[in-house]
Amino acid sequence: MPSSGTPADPASSHRAIENLIATYAELVDDGDFAGVGHLLADATFIGRDVPITGRDAIEAMLRDSLIVYEDSTPRTKHLVTNIIVEVDEEAGTAGARSYVTALQALPDLPLQPIVSGRYHDRFERRDGRWRFVERRVHIDLVGDVSCHLRRTAAEAITQR
Repeated sequence: MPSSGTPADPASSHRAIENLIATYAELVDDGDFAGVGHLLADATFIGRDVPITGRDAIEAMLRDSLIVYEDSTPRTKHLVTNIIVEVDEEAGTAGARSYVTALQALPDLPLQPIVSGRYHDRFERRDGRWRFVERRVHIDLVGDVSCHLRRTAAEAITQR
């Protein structure tokens, strides 16, 4: 339920939401799946048409889907661009749309884009802080994900 406190400054709300979007990308690229679970603890993640809710379930989904290397990362960089944030300060709710492109490089794999798509996010302000309520991921361009996704996850994404 949204906070009933005094609405925040619109510019600071936009910045806080953009920071949440960027933090998600940073945590995934760092291989910090527990951190992603914490970030989305109150949210539903919808990727491959199956909603996943809760810290532990979201962390497990990432661990089960992504290949992690010796440096404890998936060796990716998620670039989030074209961010559009719409805030309802009185209701304490917001939505955002953005593009995402994931790059990957390994010693035997040159730097390349591996997937691209869109994020559709919903947020609410609770106890004066913005939080994810929902993240929908729509992947519409798929490159070579063989070094990024485990087989079952790769099969699911390429069957779209």
